[in-house]
Amino acid sequence: MAVVGVLALQGSYNEHISALRRIGVKGVEVRKPEQLLGLDSLIIPGGESTTMAKLANYHNLFPALREFVGAGKPVWGTCAGLIFLANKAIGQKSGGQELIGGLDCTVHRNFFGSQVRSFETELSVPILAEKEGGSPTCRGVFIRAPAILDVGSDVEILADCPVPAGTPSITITSGEGVELWSAYHLFAAPRRSVFKRSGNCCGTAREHPRHRFSPRIDIRL
Repeated sequence: MAVVGVLALQGSYNEHISALRRIGVKGVEVRKPEQLLGLDSLIIPGGESTTMAKLANYHNLFPALREFVGAGKPVWGTCAGLIFLANKAIGQKSGGQELIGGLDCTVHRNFFGSQVRSFETELSVPILAEKEGGSPTCRGVFIRAPAILDVGSDVEILADCPVPAGTPSITITSGEGVELWSAYHLFAAPRRSVFKRSGNCCGTAREHPRHRFSPRIDIRL
């Protein structure tokens, strides 16, 4: 039986443990570095990314998490977990936060806005349908969700979603104050990537119990 760790510092780790149990996979809550030993793969769940980073620092987890990612074992980050796995994150709170890295992308921490701007939309997932069977679409639920704005050449885009009407344009600047690009004009169409994979790392902008973005898919990266 595969043994999948779930980072259990804060957020929706209970829901992921329950989902693993339903598909016959042993889930292990991870709060300390030594609990990563012997795991086949790891899920970093959604939650409040700043709080999770502070707790990870308190337990000295970042070196062990980076070592786990660097060893090539499958790692799936959802929402806050996606932020953790990104090589670069913007839109952070004052002082920023530490990242694990491993997924060659730039993530905007709260691209879709506040709680009142939460939404659901139909996502096209033809690559998943081809590999896993089932419908080529699934329902996506976005609550204070991040978005992936830019990716490296080795990153596979598995799904994206339309930017909701009325979403404010976001301009990204460098430390010197020079405009690099506007998030609305980075791609030819106003869509934002929500599901990407690079090597052993996979990231989704939002998780939800009804999503087809399930542990069954991602522990087999």
